[in-house]
Amino acid sequence: MYAFLLSTAVIFVAELGDKSQLMAMTFAARYRARDVLIGITVATAIVHLVSVGLGVAIGEAFTENQDVISILAGLAFLGFAAWTLRGDELTEEEAEKARRSRGMALLAVGTAFFLAELGDKTMLATVTLATQEGWFGTWVGSTLGMVLADALAIGVGAVLGRQLPEKAIKYGAAAAFAIFGVLLVLEGLGAF
Repeated sequence: MYAFLLSTAVIFVAELGDKSQLMAMTFAARYRARDVLIGITVATAIVHLVSVGLGVAIGEAFTENQDVISILAGLAFLGFAAWTLRGDELTEEEAEKARRSRGMALLAVGTAFFLAELGDKTMLATVTLATQEGWFGTWVGSTLGMVLADALAIGVGAVLGRQLPEKAIKYGAAAAFAIFGVLLVLEGLGAF
Protein backbone atom coordinates (compact mmCIF):
# COMPACT_ATOMS: atom_id res chain seq x y z
CA MET A 1 0.00 0.00 0.00
CA TYR A 2 2.88 2.35 0.79
CA ALA A 3 4.40 1.79 -2.68
CA PHE A 4 1.00 2.50 -4.26
CA LEU A 5 0.42 5.74 -2.34
CA LEU A 6 3.98 7.00 -2.76
CA SER A 7 4.05 6.22 -6.48
CA THR A 8 0.67 7.81 -7.09
CA ALA A 9 1.75 11.03 -5.36
CA VAL A 10 5.22 11.22 -6.89
CA ILE A 11 4.14 10.52 -10.46
CA PHE A 12 1.11 12.83 -10.18
CA VAL A 13 3.47 15.64 -9.17
CA ALA A 14 6.01 14.67 -11.83
CA GLU A 15 3.36 14.81 -14.53
CA LEU A 16 2.21 18.34 -13.64
CA GLY A 17 3.36 20.69 -16.36
CA ASP A 18 4.74 17.82 -18.45
CA LYS A 19 4.31 17.76 -22.22
CA SER A 20 2.05 14.72 -21.81
CA GLN A 21 -0.52 16.99 -20.17
CA LEU A 22 -0.33 19.31 -23.16
CA MET A 23 -0.81 16.32 -25.46
CA ALA A 24 -3.81 15.22 -23.41
CA MET A 25 -5.42 18.66 -23.81
CA THR A 26 -4.73 18.64 -27.54
CA PHE A 27 -6.18 15.16 -28.03
CA ALA A 28 -9.21 16.07 -25.91
CA ALA A 29 -9.97 18.88 -28.32
CA ARG A 30 -10.23 16.31 -31.12
CA TYR A 31 -11.55 13.15 -29.43
CA ARG A 32 -13.92 12.30 -26.62
CA ALA A 33 -12.31 12.68 -23.20
CA ARG A 34 -13.18 9.06 -22.36
CA ASP A 35 -11.26 7.77 -25.39
CA VAL A 36 -8.28 9.98 -24.57
CA LEU A 37 -8.21 8.72 -20.97
CA ILE A 38 -8.45 5.07 -22.06
CA GLY A 39 -5.59 5.56 -24.54
CA ILE A 40 -3.48 7.30 -21.89
CA THR A 41 -4.22 4.57 -19.34
CA VAL A 42 -3.26 1.69 -21.62
CA ALA A 43 -0.05 3.36 -22.85
CA THR A 44 0.94 4.41 -19.34
CA ALA A 45 0.27 0.95 -17.89
CA ILE A 46 2.57 -0.62 -20.49
CA VAL A 47 5.39 1.93 -20.14
CA HIS A 48 5.26 1.86 -16.36
CA LEU A 49 5.23 -1.95 -16.27
CA VAL A 50 8.50 -1.88 -18.24
CA SER A 51 9.79 0.85 -15.90
CA VAL A 52 8.94 -1.19 -12.81
CA GLY A 53 10.66 -4.23 -14.31
CA LEU A 54 13.83 -2.21 -14.84
CA GLY A 55 13.62 -0.76 -11.34
CA VAL A 56 13.17 -4.16 -9.70
CA ALA A 57 16.13 -5.58 -11.66
CA ILE A 58 18.33 -2.66 -10.58
CA GLY A 59 17.13 -2.95 -6.98
CA GLU A 60 17.87 -6.70 -6.87
CA ALA A 61 21.33 -6.18 -8.35
CA PHE A 62 22.18 -3.95 -5.41
CA THR A 63 20.40 -5.81 -2.59
CA GLU A 64 23.56 -5.87 -0.51
CA ASN A 65 23.92 -2.10 -0.56
CA GLN A 66 20.55 -0.38 -0.19
CA ASP A 67 22.24 2.79 1.06
CA VAL A 68 23.82 3.27 -2.38
CA ILE A 69 20.40 2.86 -4.00
CA SER A 70 18.89 5.44 -1.62
CA ILE A 71 21.63 7.94 -2.39
CA LEU A 72 21.42 7.35 -6.16
CA ALA A 73 17.61 7.56 -6.05
CA GLY A 74 17.85 10.79 -4.06
CA LEU A 75 20.28 12.26 -6.57
CA ALA A 76 17.96 11.17 -9.40
CA PHE A 77 15.05 12.96 -7.71
CA LEU A 78 17.17 16.11 -7.35
CA GLY A 79 17.86 15.80 -11.08
CA PHE A 80 14.12 15.46 -11.72
CA ALA A 81 13.61 18.67 -9.73
CA ALA A 82 16.05 20.49 -12.00
CA TRP A 83 14.42 18.93 -15.09
CA THR A 84 11.03 20.17 -13.88
CA LEU A 85 12.36 23.70 -13.38
CA ARG A 86 13.83 23.64 -16.87
CA GLY A 87 10.37 22.92 -18.19
CA ASP A 88 8.89 20.62 -20.76
CA GLU A 89 7.05 22.05 -23.72
CA LEU A 90 5.08 20.56 -26.54
CA THR A 91 6.67 21.67 -29.80
CA GLU A 92 4.49 23.05 -32.56
CA GLU A 93 5.25 19.93 -34.60
CA GLU A 94 4.11 17.63 -31.75
CA ALA A 95 0.94 19.67 -31.26
CA GLU A 96 0.20 19.51 -34.98
CA LYS A 97 0.67 15.72 -35.02
CA ALA A 98 -1.74 15.40 -32.10
CA ARG A 99 -4.32 17.59 -33.85
CA ARG A 100 -4.07 15.82 -37.21
CA SER A 101 -3.72 12.22 -36.07
CA ARG A 102 -5.85 9.83 -38.09
CA GLY A 103 -7.39 6.52 -37.22
CA MET A 104 -9.08 5.32 -34.13
CA ALA A 105 -8.78 7.63 -31.16
CA LEU A 106 -7.55 4.93 -28.79
CA LEU A 107 -4.80 3.83 -31.15
CA ALA A 108 -3.71 7.39 -31.95
CA VAL A 109 -3.67 8.51 -28.32
CA GLY A 110 -2.16 5.29 -26.99
CA THR A 111 0.66 5.23 -29.53
CA ALA A 112 1.46 8.91 -29.07
CA PHE A 113 1.56 8.60 -25.28
CA PHE A 114 3.60 5.40 -25.36
CA LEU A 115 6.27 7.00 -27.53
CA ALA A 116 6.22 10.30 -25.60
CA GLU A 117 6.73 8.57 -22.25
CA LEU A 118 9.76 6.47 -23.25
CA GLY A 119 12.68 8.04 -21.41
CA ASP A 120 10.47 10.76 -19.90
CA LYS A 121 10.97 11.87 -16.30
CA THR A 122 7.84 9.99 -15.18
CA MET A 123 9.25 6.77 -16.61
CA LEU A 124 12.59 7.38 -14.93
CA ALA A 125 10.89 8.31 -11.65
CA THR A 126 8.95 5.03 -11.80
CA VAL A 127 12.19 3.10 -12.37
CA THR A 128 13.69 4.92 -9.37
CA LEU A 129 10.72 4.15 -7.11
CA ALA A 130 10.68 0.49 -8.13
CA THR A 131 14.29 0.01 -7.01
CA GLN A 132 13.09 0.19 -3.40
CA GLU A 133 9.32 -0.29 -3.33
CA GLY A 134 7.03 -3.20 -4.23
CA TRP A 135 6.63 -3.64 -7.98
CA PHE A 136 2.85 -4.03 -8.08
CA GLY A 137 2.04 -1.03 -5.89
CA THR A 138 4.58 1.07 -7.78
CA TRP A 139 3.16 0.03 -11.15
CA VAL A 140 -0.48 0.62 -10.26
CA GLY A 141 0.29 3.81 -8.31
CA SER A 142 2.50 5.34 -10.98
CA THR A 143 -0.07 4.55 -13.67
CA LEU A 144 -2.87 6.04 -11.58
CA GLY A 145 -0.82 9.14 -10.73
CA MET A 146 -0.12 9.86 -14.38
CA VAL A 147 -3.69 9.22 -15.52
CA LEU A 148 -5.06 11.47 -12.74
CA ALA A 149 -2.68 14.29 -13.69
CA ASP A 150 -3.59 14.00 -17.37
CA ALA A 151 -7.31 13.81 -16.54
CA LEU A 152 -6.87 16.98 -14.50
CA ALA A 153 -5.20 18.62 -17.49
CA ILE A 154 -8.09 17.68 -19.73
CA GLY A 155 -10.68 18.95 -17.26
CA VAL A 156 -8.88 22.14 -16.28
CA GLY A 157 -7.88 22.78 -19.87
CA ALA A 158 -11.50 22.55 -20.94
CA VAL A 159 -12.56 25.02 -18.25
CA LEU A 160 -9.67 27.47 -18.11
CA GLY A 161 -7.98 27.07 -21.46
CA ARG A 162 -4.35 28.10 -21.37
CA GLN A 163 -4.59 30.26 -18.25
CA LEU A 164 -3.10 27.63 -15.95
CA PRO A 165 -0.72 28.85 -13.23
CA GLU A 166 2.29 27.29 -14.96
CA LYS A 167 4.95 28.80 -12.67
CA ALA A 168 3.20 27.66 -9.50
CA ILE A 169 2.82 24.14 -10.91
CA LYS A 170 6.45 24.04 -12.05
CA TYR A 171 7.88 25.30 -8.75
CA GLY A 172 5.61 23.09 -6.64
CA ALA A 173 6.55 19.96 -8.58
CA ALA A 174 10.27 20.84 -8.45
CA ALA A 175 10.07 21.43 -4.69
CA ALA A 176 8.36 18.07 -4.15
CA PHE A 177 11.07 16.28 -6.15
CA ALA A 178 13.80 18.14 -4.23
CA ILE A 179 12.26 17.19 -0.87
CA PHE A 180 12.01 13.50 -1.87
CA GLY A 181 15.58 13.66 -3.18
CA VAL A 182 17.03 15.17 -0.01
CA LEU A 183 15.14 12.68 2.19
CA LEU A 184 16.42 9.72 0.15
CA VAL A 185 20.02 10.97 0.23
CA LEU A 186 19.80 11.49 4.00
CA GLU A 187 18.32 8.01 4.42
CA GLY A 188 21.17 6.54 2.38
CA LEU A 189 23.72 8.36 4.50
CA GLY A 190 22.14 6.92 7.65
CA ALA A 191 20.63 10.16 8.94
CA PHE A 192 17.32 8.38 9.68
